[in-house]
Amino acid sequence: MNRMRAARTATAVAAAVLLPLVLVGCSDSGSGTKAASSPASEKAAEAGKAPAADAMTPGQPFGPACAGVPKEGAGSFDGMAKDPVATAASNNPALSTLVSAVKQAGLVDTLNNARGITVFAPTNDAFAKIPKADLDKVLADKKLLTDILTYHVVGRNLTPGQLANGSFETLQKGTVTTSGSGESYRVNDSASVVCGNVGTSNATVYIVDTVLMPQ
Repeated sequence: MNRMRAARTATAVAAAVLLPLVLVGCSDSGSGTKAASSPASEKAAEAGKAPAADAMTPGQPFGPACAGVPKEGAGSFDGMAKDPVATAASNNPALSTLVSAVKQAGLVDTLNNARGITVFAPTNDAFAKIPKADLDKVLADKKLLTDILTYHVVGRNLTPGQLANGSFETLQKGTVTTSGSGESYRVNDSASVVCGNVGTSNATVYIVDTVLMPQ
C-alpha cells in the first residue's frame, strides 16, 4: 500500500511539474509561428500595393509644345496613338513640313510598316531655320532627303529614361546622341525635345525644334 501511494504521489508531482512546461512550450511555438509568418505576409501585401513612385506612365507626353497638340480628333494624342507614325504625323498641324518631306522621299509606307521604332520629328519651325535655298535643294535631292529623314529614326522604342545619356544607331546607319533628365532632353546637343514620349500605334515620337543632320 505504501509503495502504491508513493508511486501515485510521484506521478501526480511529475504531472504537476511537466504540464505547465508543456503548455508554455505550446504557447511559445504558436507565437513563434505567427512572428515568423506575419512580416513576410505584410511585405508581400505591401509589395503588391506599392506603386513605383518615379515611374512615368507609358505614353504620357511631356514638354512645352504638347500644349499645342489638338485636344480631340485624329491629331490629338489619343488619335495619334491609333495610327501608324506617318499617318499620325499627317494629322498634327505642327509636323506638316515633315510629312511633305516624308512623302517626297517615298518613306510613308516604310515608316508606317515599321514596328517598335522611335522618330525624332522636327517641327515646321525647325525646318524654317534652314535657309529656303538650302531646303529646296534638299527636297529636290531624293537620296539626300532620304538620308536626312532616316537619320531621325531609331529602330527601337526609346523611353525618356534611355535618353538621359544615350547613343543610338539610326536607320540611316549614323548615330544620334541624347542627354538630359526629367522633361528636358537634347539630341546631338543641337535639338531640344519640345514634346516627347508621344505614342503612335507603331512608334514613339519625340518632337524636336531643330532638323538633325547626319554625322
